[in-house]
Amino acid sequence: MAKVIALFNNKGGVSKTTTCFNLGWMLAERGKRVVMVDGDPQCNLTGMVLDLSQADALDAYYSKHPLGNLKEALEPAFKSRPRPLEPVECVSVEGRDGLFLVPGHVALAEDEVSLGIAQQLSESVQALRNLPGSFRHLIDITAKRYEADFVLIDLSPGLGAINQNLVATADYFLIPTSPDVFSVMAIDSLARIVPQWKSWSQRASQLEALATADYPFPAPTLKFLGVVVQRYRLRNGAPTRGFEKYFQLLGDAIDQHLQPALDEAGALLSPELYREAGLDDGRWLASIPDFNTLIADSQRARKPVFALTQPDVERVGTVWENTLKNITRFRDTFNELAQRVESLTETTA
Repeated sequence: MAKVIALFNNKGGVSKTTTCFNLGWMLAERGKRVVMVDGDPQCNLTGMVLDLSQADALDAYYSKHPLGNLKEALEPAFKSRPRPLEPVECVSVEGRDGLFLVPGHVALAEDEVSLGIAQQLSESVQALRNLPGSFRHLIDITAKRYEADFVLIDLSPGLGAINQNLVATADYFLIPTSPDVFSVMAIDSLARIVPQWKSWSQRASQLEALATADYPFPAPTLKFLGVVVQRYRLRNGAPTRGFEKYFQLLGDAIDQHLQPALDEAGALLSPELYREAGLDDGRWLASIPDFNTLIADSQRARKPVFALTQPDVERVGTVWENTLKNITRFRDTFNELAQRVESLTETTA
């Protein structure tokens, strides 16, 4: 069965989507079959895969592929239609065999209220009992159809019912973040929120109404993979002084608040597993400095930073030589990140 990994932080602007896309591509390059799920109504991940340069491109895609997005595929559950959920018609990502996308939908947020009510009242309101388990069921049957080894879920920076559901029912989660004061505050918030969500999912899985639903709500298995810190500048191969300060503050917040809270909630792997994967302190999955102008090249080419070629970046001479060094460095970084994800999840399969 595919391993489902949520990429989540309730702070925005920490490169969740970029991390999801680059990690998914690298896992596929390493021979895994990967389904990426765009769970963010802003649909940024969808925009990195599909050509949305035309004003009506997304609407045209929805019209042509009525079951080809997360929201429409969930409609039988949310609209109580007399047919079961079917696997999403995924998009094959151009240029990377084994990588697929479940496109997002800008109207997914409209289901937030219904799901929130269901997650609170499904025991007493029978019509709502199928909603809480529908997301994970849809992900599982889609992963099975595409024979996926991994499912990566890109989420919005919010604490609503959809994110609660997708995080709580995932097998693993990782936290993209950046070295700044607001990210430190977000780590403290996650130390409170994630254990609450895991506790809620444990109670929900034991409710008879949800256990006997058409789409049973699963018992939680959520485990923390680590933190991916990015969006910082280097000087002489190391973070600049200002960023170095926040690296330390982030580390303190993880050590003193996040990890103890997750440990109490049963959401940590064993220290030995983190060490075997190369995370000696059990926290940093990867450290990724700014992509700078390469991110624009990546978005235009609709491929990850480490897969960019000279024609993609339109640079020559010494400028291309320096760019190639950066591309190679990012390839090494994401290869190591993928290796660690594989190691942490393989051991606990």
